[in-house]
Amino acid sequence: MTQTNSASDKSQGSPLFLGAVCLVASLGGLLFGFDTAVISGTFGFVEKQYLLTKFEIGWFGSSALVGCILGAAVAGWMSDRFGRKPLLLISSALFFISALYSAIPASFQILIWARIIGGVGVGMASVVAPLYISEFSPPRLRGSLVATYQLSIVIGILAAYFSNWWLLGFAQSHPLAFGGRGPLHWTMVAEVWRGMFGAEMIPCVLFSLLLLFVPESPRWLAQHGHVDRAFDLLARVGGQEMARREMAGIQDDPADKAGSIRELFQPGLRMALLVAVGLSVFGQMTGVNIVVYYGPTILEEAGFKLGSALQFQVGFGLINLIFTLLALWKIDNWGRRPLLIWGMAAVVVAQATAAILFPFKAAAGLWIVLVLGVYMASVALSICAVIWVLTPEMFPTRIRGRGMSIATFTNWGTNTISAFLFPWYVDRFGMHTGFYTFAVIGFVATLFFWRFVPETKERSLEEIEKSWGRTANASAKLSGAAMAAGQPSNN
Repeated sequence: MTQTNSASDKSQGSPLFLGAVCLVASLGGLLFGFDTAVISGTFGFVEKQYLLTKFEIGWFGSSALVGCILGAAVAGWMSDRFGRKPLLLISSALFFISALYSAIPASFQILIWARIIGGVGVGMASVVAPLYISEFSPPRLRGSLVATYQLSIVIGILAAYFSNWWLLGFAQSHPLAFGGRGPLHWTMVAEVWRGMFGAEMIPCVLFSLLLLFVPESPRWLAQHGHVDRAFDLLARVGGQEMARREMAGIQDDPADKAGSIRELFQPGLRMALLVAVGLSVFGQMTGVNIVVYYGPTILEEAGFKLGSALQFQVGFGLINLIFTLLALWKIDNWGRRPLLIWGMAAVVVAQATAAILFPFKAAAGLWIVLVLGVYMASVALSICAVIWVLTPEMFPTRIRGRGMSIATFTNWGTNTISAFLFPWYVDRFGMHTGFYTFAVIGFVATLFFWRFVPETKERSLEEIEKSWGRTANASAKLSGAAMAAGQPSNN
């Protein structure tokens, strides 16, 4: 992926170069998906090995998410200061350390710390990878290219499900394959969870090696005075004409220095921040990651054995992949808003139906699997695909890292709370109550998306920024007119 100066590359652009750069960056999403989903197959084994309470299970399930909060909190300002690429390299190193020590912990406390370290990597990657892809992408392709990040997350989730299922099956067929009294004391069936965690080291190494060959974000380079390098990269992506338009938009940015967080709370951008935070909160509180983390546990509650539950979880992963591909194909055609609103409406119906079925447990087992499949399809087509496209589109270049950090911090904070409380909540009130709760939140989310989320397809990042300014001016005029008429302002 070294740079060339061929006239054809600069005049026409290189789709191969653009695709390669975005593909490598999106591998951060694959590790994100694998790291967060691999835990789903380990709960029962870890619970028995360390004799955990329900709250300790919740802590085990949410510990990585605490790291995600920390990673998301620092990734924005670090990427604005040091660049997008160095943060991706740091995240890949943290993924590897986490996978290694999750496989060989000497105690439950060390396992928790290993999961937290991996979570920091996930938090960083979840901020920087979609941001990096969005800053490389031409406006007409940005939705599809940024959605490759969500596709990679889904592939990572599916890979974790398949790995867990395959390792369990191998353990049951070859109970002494890792037996004896070796340094890890693996008896395989009892401690197959170690292999589940350790499998992540393979994609970690691949991600780290490929990152060495990708360039820095052109918008970050332009923001920090490397205008020629930025232009050269944009020309390689979409040709010289596109590069001139993009550079003109970047240089027209009203601030040629990094912005401050306070700017996000000013009129116009304040609404952008509200939309980004709303996407993050509702994206988590509608339960998608609960199914990712606790899917086998949910299916065991419906009467299935662990082996069958893991097999169905692989099926959910395939559904997730298929409908993410559909979203990837259509997001720049159908638009962000229709996918988000109509997809979320279908999510609400699926959640309410699951809540009705769960009291019947084994008698409704296959129906529950079917409904959860519809739920996974709907959520993959809507919020899961759209959130990583829309969030980086909300903010100007000068403060995009900081804005992404706030939104992603909120995302992981909400995720942590829901993952921590879920085992206790359903143990106390029942699985059906949990899904009723998600359905109510999903209904509120649908109304929020309909009211506040704008359509951004085929608009440049600079055009989107200017639209927030027009929104602020319109609000100010409306407020002034109301005051002149003696009416109270709603602002």
